[in-house]
Amino acid sequence: MTKKLMVGKVAVGGGAPVSIQSMCNTKTDDVAATVAQIHALEDAGCEIIRVAVPDEDAAKAVDKIKEQIAIPLIADIHFNYKLALMCAERGIDALRINPGNIGGEEKVKAVADICRQKNIPIRIGVNGGSLEKHILAKYGAPVPEAMVESALYHVRLLEKFDFNNIVISIKNSNVPRMMEAYRQLSAVTDYPLHVGVTEAGTYQMGLLKSGMGIGGMLLEGIGDTIRVSLAAEPEKEVEAGYNILRAVGFPVAGPEVITCPTCGRTQYPCTEIANEVEKRLQGCKKSIKVAVMGCVVNGPGEAREADIGIAGGDFALMDDGKLKLDSLPASCQLLEGDLVVTSGLGGYLPPDLVIGSVSELRADDSDTSNYAILTPAADLNGLTEVCIIKSFEIVS
Repeated sequence: MTKKLMVGKVAVGGGAPVSIQSMCNTKTDDVAATVAQIHALEDAGCEIIRVAVPDEDAAKAVDKIKEQIAIPLIADIHFNYKLALMCAERGIDALRINPGNIGGEEKVKAVADICRQKNIPIRIGVNGGSLEKHILAKYGAPVPEAMVESALYHVRLLEKFDFNNIVISIKNSNVPRMMEAYRQLSAVTDYPLHVGVTEAGTYQMGLLKSGMGIGGMLLEGIGDTIRVSLAAEPEKEVEAGYNILRAVGFPVAGPEVITCPTCGRTQYPCTEIANEVEKRLQGCKKSIKVAVMGCVVNGPGEAREADIGIAGGDFALMDDGKLKLDSLPASCQLLEGDLVVTSGLGGYLPPDLVIGSVSELRADDSDTSNYAILTPAADLNGLTEVCIIKSFEIVS
């Protein structure tokens, strides 16, 4: 297990829940715009936010931003150690800075000292596209071994000055390289790991790469905090982050909508309804699973594992108060008046529940199977009470 540290009030590592991060795309010295974007990210569920600090104007905005937001703020700094000192003095919650890129040891010591005094974590952020020249010359390419060596090089610079409040990220746009780098790094350090895929490409490709890379690492037990880097509004990164956590089985507040991909058996606008359900559930914090069922093949199984099931079908017979029993083999010998009951096979429904009686048997358009028109045993339009059977045992 990794070490535990605090980024503001958010625990990272040491078995703490995986936190979701994002980064503002506003000019940091535009305090109003930056605060507005952070508020939108807070509403989306972002737990830690990072801002770029390229100059003194941006650094001077840190305290003004901090006093108006609720989530921890990280300053992203390159090359200029004085900006790190300014941000630390203005109450920054964490720094993203690589000590090997800010000059001599006295500058590294100055940053380490103030961060130690103020309990400010430092994230070392290795990127496959910006490795140190001596490491890149040694390996010839940003291979996993090169990225790990770069990360440990920066770690040693901080440890030299008795600083170990460290988080490490080791990102690459190549998913297999990124994953192998994290595997190698996690084997040699217990510092918390920030996991992500950098420069992942367009929105769709970014989602795909991040789902594979971040999700794959989390399934291997690697990763304490994540950011999904997308060429989109930051709120989309947060949404994607939670979807990745949900997909790999982490407990996530909020609903999960599942639906089938649809096929020729689907008899109603399943996809459109699923999208509308997801839209209307935005902002809901209740952890529920909603299944929008596509057809009789997968629908019952989808619904059985869900808290809420939504079903649809062929409404052509509804006005006549009839039901359709389809996909019957051509050899099926049903007669008018035959009673249709549940079989209990498959375990989805108890056996011997009366559905209705056969009114008519018809051949489908392909002449390869039949379907029956049923008169339901109950008046479905006049129901006043419904009994829901939550569990049952089938006795053979």
